[in-house]
Amino acid sequence: MTRRPLVGEPLALDLVNTQWAERGRIVDLFDEPDGLRGWLAEHGLPGDPASVEVPLRQARSALRRVLEQPGEDAEQGINAILARGATRYTLRQSAVQEHRDVDTDWLPSWQAVTNYLDLLRQQPTRIRRCGNPACVLHFYDTSRNGTRRWCSMDGCGSRAKAARHYQRHRTPTA
Repeated sequence: MTRRPLVGEPLALDLVNTQWAERGRIVDLFDEPDGLRGWLAEHGLPGDPASVEVPLRQARSALRRVLEQPGEDAEQGINAILARGATRYTLRQSAVQEHRDVDTDWLPSWQAVTNYLDLLRQQPTRIRRCGNPACVLHFYDTSRNGTRRWCSMDGCGSRAKAARHYQRHRTPTA
């Protein structure tokens, strides 16, 4: 399976990050052999890759759109996926039981979208796109002071620092 540049983000952002820019082109993990199967396994998500692929691509597109072009139109894509399921709660022996009523093929997509809602409820300002304009990755900023700018310091952060250094130290041409 192809090595992704950013892993370990919350489910919603990790789904969005299954597409990334590499040498000026977009790479799609789901187009790689066993890429989708591996992604499902990585997250312990159920489903046959052939059955969940279309819903996951739809969820990924809807999430990317709401992240990059927020507004009512973008929210319609999220709401269309949310309409595919519901959560019911029951009380049993003083414990809250949660039951998801979701079509099996839509469950991973629905879970990713509901995860996005959880992130919005927690700290929506911590959902960020990498500060590198050429990068398409998103992350949830868990830094103490909330000032993370890059998907990774090893990649985009280092490139930005190197570019600033180069700009400061290059010899002006007269």
